[in-house]
Amino acid sequence: MLKIRAYFCFALAICLLGIKTEVKANDHYEIVTNTGVNEKVLSVNSLRSIFSMHLKTWSDGTKIRVFVFSDDDQLHQNFSKEKLNVFPYQLRSTWDRLVYSGTGQAPVKVNSAEEMLAKVANTPGAIGYLWRKNINENVSVLQIK
Repeated sequence: MLKIRAYFCFALAICLLGIKTEVKANDHYEIVTNTGVNEKVLSVNSLRSIFSMHLKTWSDGTKIRVFVFSDDDQLHQNFSKEKLNVFPYQLRSTWDRLVYSGTGQAPVKVNSAEEMLAKVANTPGAIGYLWRKNINENVSVLQIK
């Protein structure tokens, strides 16, 4: 009987760990671009190439300007893991390699949602990410397929 109870508790714990908690509507985020960016839909692979700083221009030739939050920011962690399928430290390592080898640049780091919104809204070719509650008509939401 004790073994059965232990197995039951173990199975229950596994089930509970697998259950996702409900996410509030304001906890969702979107990839945003400057309103002058023509792309409205982007593949996951293209998104990865942009944020790894390998894809440098939009289809019309406009230079892509990438804006990110710091590695310890919750939104940056969510975005890195969920959209790019990498950990923030892996992104940082990629950017550091580009910078130290002289073959590229790291994205521009911003410190707040307000700064992200302003930079993306006012920089031609800009891309970033924001919580939905921080998005307004000054930026375009990019659909990722």
